[in-house]
Amino acid sequence: MKNKFWIKLILLWFLLTIIPAFYTMQHSVHYEKTFHNSRLAPIIFIPGSSATQNRFDDLFQTLNRPKTKHSILKITVTTKGKLQKTGTIAPRDKQPFIVIAFENNQDGYRNIQKQTRWLNIAMKYLTKNYNFNHFSAVGHSNGGLIWTLYLEKYFSANSLSINNLITIGTPYNSLESTPNNPTTIFHQLHQNRNKLPNNLLVYSIAGSTNYQDDGIVPYQSVEAGKYIFQKNVKKYTQTTVTGNESNHSSLLANSEVTKLIRDLLLKNDPNLMDDKSTQN
Repeated sequence: MKNKFWIKLILLWFLLTIIPAFYTMQHSVHYEKTFHNSRLAPIIFIPGSSATQNRFDDLFQTLNRPKTKHSILKITVTTKGKLQKTGTIAPRDKQPFIVIAFENNQDGYRNIQKQTRWLNIAMKYLTKNYNFNHFSAVGHSNGGLIWTLYLEKYFSANSLSINNLITIGTPYNSLESTPNNPTTIFHQLHQNRNKLPNNLLVYSIAGSTNYQDDGIVPYQSVEAGKYIFQKNVKKYTQTTVTGNESNHSSLLANSEVTKLIRDLLLKNDPNLMDDKSTQN
């Protein structure tokens, strides 16, 4: 009888202490994961035509000086919509760098449309697997067109919030230098401009040595972005950089462009508070 009594007492103690503690621990772990993921706010980069997932490597090296602070995940979307991934997001990194590139990285209106669809596939994968709900975006050259098309066509269907969009040397009117000659890509972007998120902050950077072009993209084509974004987003700002490294291919190495990215996207990142180069 005594043995049965002690067995019942031990079982009662187990039910009252161990099991509740286990569920409390499980709930705590789940809460911590959810809390961590909700704080994740990646910066997602898209390169221009003919560029690979490695296009931003030098920029990342500069932004991460004097020591690495942002982890890097790179994704290339194949023509079949499959994702090829390299790198990883560190567990405690609240603002990682993510690159989305495309196996078919060629120029052309039809290809840009396909790349926008592939971007949507990559974004769905990222939000599902990393559980973030807000981000900032950077697009170089046609990468800015792809971001703009995505925001107009796919963004509203996803439970996401975008903080900032920086486009660098983006040809909103293709290679047309005459504003009165709208191209197909400009017509589509302009026609659907009311679908852009109205709380978005947009910064368009143009490169020029003569205020005519950056060696490839006409200045007027970058400037055409104002007809797409103005009065449809919270704020639209265009900045022109001149002098050294202001041509199209070297814009990402331009010190002023790097500073703009630091100031606009990284200035509130606590990981960078000790970096004097981020101070105004």
